[in-house]
Amino acid sequence: MEKHEQSLKRELGLLTGILLVAGLLIGSGVFQKIVPMAQTNLGEVGILLAWATAGLISLIGAFTIGGLTSLSEASGGIYDYLRISFGKFFSFIYGWSDFAIVGTGVNAALASFFAETVNSIITLPNPLQSWEHISIANYIFPFENSGIKILGLGTLILLTIINCFGTRESGLINNLLTSAKILGILILIIFGLAYSEPAAPVNIETINHASSPKGWEYLGSFLTALLAALWAFDGWTYVTNIGGEIKNPKRNLPIALTSGILITTIVYLLLNYVFMHIIPLEKFSLMPDTSIGALAIAEVLLGRYGKTLLSILVIICVFGALNSSILSLPRRYYQMAHEGYFFSNAKKTHPKFKTPVVALLYSMVWSCILLVSYKFDPLTNMVVFSSFIFYGLLCIALFKMKRNGTIKAKVFGYPTAPILFLIISFILTVNFIWSDPKDSAIGLILILSSIPFYLFFKHRNNGRRITQNIE
Repeated sequence: MEKHEQSLKRELGLLTGILLVAGLLIGSGVFQKIVPMAQTNLGEVGILLAWATAGLISLIGAFTIGGLTSLSEASGGIYDYLRISFGKFFSFIYGWSDFAIVGTGVNAALASFFAETVNSIITLPNPLQSWEHISIANYIFPFENSGIKILGLGTLILLTIINCFGTRESGLINNLLTSAKILGILILIIFGLAYSEPAAPVNIETINHASSPKGWEYLGSFLTALLAALWAFDGWTYVTNIGGEIKNPKRNLPIALTSGILITTIVYLLLNYVFMHIIPLEKFSLMPDTSIGALAIAEVLLGRYGKTLLSILVIICVFGALNSSILSLPRRYYQMAHEGYFFSNAKKTHPKFKTPVVALLYSMVWSCILLVSYKFDPLTNMVVFSSFIFYGLLCIALFKMKRNGTIKAKVFGYPTAPILFLIISFILTVNFIWSDPKDSAIGLILILSSIPFYLFFKHRNNGRRITQNIE
């Protein structure tokens, strides 16, 4: 490390870690995914089982990640664990994929959904509507829905600036936003559980009387619902990116992961039970895929102002999740830069605020590009698909580190948890390639783009070592 650079401060306690996990998870998915899940015809029990399974998968994954946290206390998270386990090549593929699609894709999707929700309350102008026909290869339409995209870009820029001013300040904002949205969701759950009026009548003639799936068809429908639920749980690993700023990370990171996922699972199960308690699944199944089903619930519970009130709650939830993601992601690129496998200026910290300001800017710029280039659903599909490829690799890393004695401490759930997580990751990856070949192909291309960049950074590092030896 160069002399002028300063290390990150350990300022974040266990409570902030727990709320950071919950803040990363409780975003857009729980409000939106009830509609596509209802369209699977699984029924109430099947849908609740899909949410519980997604929580269990995330919890099993947390046990696996928790076992790897003893490998390093530095910022960088999964990137650091893979570097220690398999070397720089595999860790770089993950780190660059996180920059190319996984992490920045989450930021772009959340910012886009945030702007869409604002648009549901206040219709945003569309200043570049006359340019909407302009495209790149007839696939990317950068000027489409320009008002929503401009607000999304502004939100990314604003939160990045806030995170540049200090980790403690950003952590405080995260705690306030996460507490506010959990409180708001709990109020909605309480009102929903107390709701005793008969459900609104359903027009029988408009309902598609599809029979409940059975056998392999049931499994396919369940996996579809499970993928929808897993998007709502995506992001729990990002808390490992700030290991260099969490107090006593070997103890606090596993506790934060487990506690945050458990809190989120309970909230999701209760909220979806309320959804189905108030409005029949048949009505949800008739809504467009892009509908925010929770807004219909608020309209029933709270009258004509309910939709606006819940829209504000959704805005708070998504804003908080986006802030949590922006806080955590650049710490990985910061660590990569210190290893010599990212743009070198990304390892610089602000001289006063001690934040990885340059890494924050890199993350912001690429997130903005993804937001302009892709719509919400393709982004979320590619994020989930890419994530589970690397989750499987983490399971193998834990087995390797335990077998060679690098990890000597007892790992909770080992070896059952990582075996199950590896099998689940493989099944979900294969199923996604089969069911959505286009988005999975784009995701693979972005992942494989890491190879030429790895060769570039390796060549640059070799050149620097030769120069130093000559001197």
